Amino acid sequence: MTDAAAVSRPNVSLAQRAWAIRRNALLMGEVQGQGYIGQALGAADLLAVSYFHALTYRPNDPEWEGRDRFYLSIGHYAIALYSALIEAGVLPEGEIPTYGMDDSRMPMSGMAAYTPGMEITGGSLGHGLGIAVGAAMGLKRKGNPAFVYNLMSDGELGEGSTWEAVMSAVQWKLDNLICLVDFNDQQADGKTTDALASGPQAPQWEAFGWHAQEVDGNDLDALVSAFDTARHLKEAKPRVIICRTKMCKGVPFLEEREMAHFVRVEPEEWAKALAILDEGKPV
Repeated sequence: MTDAAAVSRPNVSLAQRAWAIRRNALLMGEVQGQGYIGQALGAADLLAVSYFHALTYRPNDPEWEGRDRFYLSIGHYAIALYSALIEAGVLPEGEIPTYGMDDSRMPMSGMAAYTPGMEITGGSLGHGLGIAVGAAMGLKRKGNPAFVYNLMSDGELGEGSTWEAVMSAVQWKLDNLICLVDFNDQQADGKTTDALASGPQAPQWEAFGWHAQEVDGNDLDALVSAFDTARHLKEAKPRVIICRTKMCKGVPFLEEREMAHFVRVEPEEWAKALAILDEGKPV
């Protein structure tokens, strides 16, 4: 059990946490009428398991030295991370209406390291894993047992800097580093698999020397098992979990959209989306 278990509503299930993260994202998206809603809905299960099963942290002390670090390499997923941080009690729910506004602590893209719980300035894809490698090395040298989790996108698998970081992590035997790849097969211009990232991903990482798992990123039980395996592995090597997720998961009429990288939703559709989500609320 981690400090995460001490957050408000400690007896809430992971399914309920994921539902709440999705709902927070929809409420924020409604403020602007658009945004990276597809990624937030798709990654909600992954974030629920991260913050309410795996991570050690203190909601009231986001800079506690003993915390596990969660790095958001993909800055445009900020709405997803804010939604999780609100559910975790790191950010107040009352700030939802400020999303994307001037002077908000929740800008539309995660380029504000002043936001509580936002560990790095994300944005330019391909940088996060390299930063995570450096942080993991630093923690090891300090004797700090914390883990570094780095959430990146499948699009970042096409960046050379990503693979340089992959090799460096193996070189330094960073067994305190867990990379999470949100593989939703969607880039701004189409499918990721129509670009560079195709075929089974785990064997590619294993070839570089990582411990690799590939799971359904919308299956909470599968995610819990994968996170537990990664965290408790005895081998002195970095770990990666490739999570196959569904864009806009939980809102069927949005799931059907072919281009969901940046979603624009008509005013009346927000209420429809929230109603669908509320109807399926876990008990």
